[in-house]
Amino acid sequence: MPKFSAIVLAGGSGKRMGSEIPKQYMRLNGHPVLCYCLKAFEKSPVDEIILVVRDGDEAYCREEIIERYQIKKCRKIVSGGRERYDSVLSGLSCAEGDYVLIHDGARPFLSEELITRVMDAVVKEKAVVAAVPVTDTIKEVDEMEYAVATPDRSTLRAIQTPQAFERALLLEGYRKLQAEGDGLSKVTDDAMIIEQTGLSRVKTVMGDYNNRKLTTKEDKIWANFFAKSVDEYYAL
Repeated sequence: MPKFSAIVLAGGSGKRMGSEIPKQYMRLNGHPVLCYCLKAFEKSPVDEIILVVRDGDEAYCREEIIERYQIKKCRKIVSGGRERYDSVLSGLSCAEGDYVLIHDGARPFLSEELITRVMDAVVKEKAVVAAVPVTDTIKEVDEMEYAVATPDRSTLRAIQTPQAFERALLLEGYRKLQAEGDGLSKVTDDAMIIEQTGLSRVKTVMGDYNNRKLTTKEDKIWANFFAKSVDEYYAL
């Protein structure tokens, strides 16, 4: 049976939310944002969780989140780096799974169903991303902010995490882009690694509209409301 590692990235700053507390540690109904996705992975079929945090946050996360919320599948807590890809590589270097699921800790309301859906797909496809159909009309604009095109909405997807990959494939992609010098500088998600190197096609699987990334103050208002039902499910 293949093994699966979940790499949870929790090194954000919370600046865009106007918060002095990193958003992954902000409280939703008294519980840190980060604990919610960790609880989902804990109850899912993944074999291990690797938590990647800011340098210096390791002890806090171990005591206040991993131990307090009984995340027993968390095998390691490691420090990340300056850029997102540095943090991913830090997690990849100690993951033991044949496949890795990479998830943003600022997306608290990850469901076990979505995790399983992504796991099933990556075994068949090698590279998959959770995504939802775009519901708004999208405009392409020029440098002066004038609309120049309206893409066909039916072909557009809003990409989420988790993104899952055959671990060896993703590592090969990172090595190839690293060899190009600044090849990683424009990477915004891990799927781009595979897209740019052409190592595999990337399959989208249906995500979840509740699997939102907390970015703005308005997001937190919604999250506090939604968290009430999740608290009951996890008996928090």
